[in-house]
Amino acid sequence: MNRTSIAMVGTRGVPARYGGFETAVEEVGRRLADRGHRVVVYCRTTPGSGAERPAEHLGMELVHLPAARRRSIETLSHSALSVRHLLAHRTDAAFVFNAANAPLLPALRAARIPVATHVDGLEWKRAKWGGAGRRYYRAAEALAVRWSDVLIADAQGIADYYRDAFAAPTTLLTYGAPLIAPGAHRLAELGLEPGGYHLVVARFEPENHVDVVVEGYAASDAAKPLVVVGSAPYADEYTRHVHALADHRVRFLGGLWDQELLDQLYAHCCTYLHGHSVGGTNPSLLRAIGAGAAVTAFDVDFNREVVRDAGRWFRTPQDVARELAAAEADPEGTRRAGERARVHAARYDWDAVADGYEELARRLAARDVPARRPSGRRRPTAADLPVPPLSSAPAATPVPDGAGPLPPVPAVTAAATPAGTARPAPRRRRPEAEGVSR
Repeated sequence: MNRTSIAMVGTRGVPARYGGFETAVEEVGRRLADRGHRVVVYCRTTPGSGAERPAEHLGMELVHLPAARRRSIETLSHSALSVRHLLAHRTDAAFVFNAANAPLLPALRAARIPVATHVDGLEWKRAKWGGAGRRYYRAAEALAVRWSDVLIADAQGIADYYRDAFAAPTTLLTYGAPLIAPGAHRLAELGLEPGGYHLVVARFEPENHVDVVVEGYAASDAAKPLVVVGSAPYADEYTRHVHALADHRVRFLGGLWDQELLDQLYAHCCTYLHGHSVGGTNPSLLRAIGAGAAVTAFDVDFNREVVRDAGRWFRTPQDVARELAAAEADPEGTRRAGERARVHAARYDWDAVADGYEELARRLAARDVPARRPSGRRRPTAADLPVPPLSSAPAATPVPDGAGPLPPVPAVTAAATPAGTARPAPRRRRPEAEGVSR
């Protein structure tokens, strides 16, 4: 296709050091730039941080703009400045990440800049948002449906939700799972040995269930230590709560930006415990299975969609304790589970994902999009139902020996998604005494 100018708006930017959106922008943007397209990424700066502000990264042009240092308006304030800049520096197509930025879409439409919005997960279900925040995110979803030329979903469960809630079609663009086989020489820096520890990599937010994992581990008789990588801004109270649940076997490493060391942690853990519950396809989970880690994951559709028959599942601390004991008692079965997970990882390919974004950019630039959008009127869905008390998750699905590879995940799905019902993302009920914001 001809050279296209593509803007990526609404993330913290690149180099990717934070989350799934940033990973997608870096992996997709670099590939589009390599194919000859002009890719402009808007990056969030922190006043006084002293961080470098390069003009280019892996072929992408970077525009650095500030953001208000308040959680409730940080994303929208930066995106507003980005959109203002974009209006003065036109582009053929814009990818806006996060439905929270939907109030800014009319400005792009008025300027006749075609836009696709990556809606992310069910943000309104995150515990960190109070009532006003949740109402905002639910309203923003409706605005994204009404004012985007195209909606992007990164998981089938998210596509199902937008179909059920808004009768809105989506384009399914997953993330990639890099297949990695790093050495193990860096583990000694942390006093670890291959296969000798369990691993958690997550931001410290209630819906990522780091507390459930740590509490379950502390209640178990696991012989291998639990290594916890991650932290979070604005989450001091929850972080203190997680630390209070730990015993002497738990090692907190905080945020870790050394990718070589992190990859070795993924590749050589006994099990990788993944507690994310309200997002779509999670890049950390994909990186874990791409490294051949045996996964024990929180039991929601998004995680089952990725791990399939290679996973163990939990919802409560008791489940965590049970699955840790089972994994340590059956090292050969745990090893086979990791091998099967790596087979599934091959279905998530960044080159194929970039193909999908490239085709979507072409459609946007050619204005090959529906002239009329859904109204944005919300209908009740399963996600709106009260969350029932969590019960024990089902036992792990046996991993078949010699199972062959599955067909690849399509990078782009047609606008009409297949039928099905998205389950609500369960969240553990916490006593008020824990002091975690709801």
